[in-house]
Amino acid sequence: MSDTVIILEPGRTEKHYWRDLWHYRELFQVLAARDISVRYKQTLIGALWAVIRPVLTMVVFTIVFGNLAKLPSDGNAPYPLMVFAAMLPWQFFATALADSSNSLVGNANLISKVYFPRLIVPTSAVMVAFVDFLISFVILGCMMVYYQYVPGWQLLLLPFFSILAFAASLGPGLWITSLNVRYRDFRYVIPFLIQFGLYLSPVGFSSSIVPEKWKLLYSLNPMVGVIDGFRWCILGDESPIDWTACGLSLLVTIIFLIVGIRQFRKMEKTFADLV
Repeated sequence: MSDTVIILEPGRTEKHYWRDLWHYRELFQVLAARDISVRYKQTLIGALWAVIRPVLTMVVFTIVFGNLAKLPSDGNAPYPLMVFAAMLPWQFFATALADSSNSLVGNANLISKVYFPRLIVPTSAVMVAFVDFLISFVILGCMMVYYQYVPGWQLLLLPFFSILAFAASLGPGLWITSLNVRYRDFRYVIPFLIQFGLYLSPVGFSSSIVPEKWKLLYSLNPMVGVIDGFRWCILGDESPIDWTACGLSLLVTIIFLIVGIRQFRKMEKTFADLV
């Protein structure tokens, strides 16, 4: 006779939700590994796409902003290095936001048939973008060798800003993917938001050129603190960081993350019916 005991407890899913996230951690790994495999399995040059995209963007920005517009670099840092130091977190954010916002719709069959904390799906999509992010560091290392640029002690704080970039990507991603399940129009909005955000963020230019009267509004962009933090970690004193602006970006990131989780959890019960 079987010893299996089935316990029916009202509200059990809500009560043990965060514990279930840990219980289903292997599913998180499987989804992330599957998405990485699908992304590069049938491509001609595989994971090199994670390198080519930021490099080509860096070249274009260097020509347009550095050579034609004559915008200044940070200190004596080479302009291409300054741009690429910003491209790393921005490319991660853009890829993570695009992938996570469509993750629930892309996994409709799984969501409609099996119970698990749905938060796993968009989070695994962000992790796939994080793999691309790590691959791009190879090019950054090569550029620093080429320019004979040695980072300072600030490099030790790079993991903190990497976590901040992860949070800045996950918060809006959770909010948008939950809305995308109900309103499919959002999938057309995401590319526009990413393209628009690229020119509002200090990717092709230094934050030092932003007029003081616009600093407060400018710093409400959560990617400002992330990008400036990356530049400071990689370029050191050549790219001083505005801690006030960074703190404001951190606050906005935390608010977006909390709002994103709340919105996601609020709509989670309807996902199986809507996808």
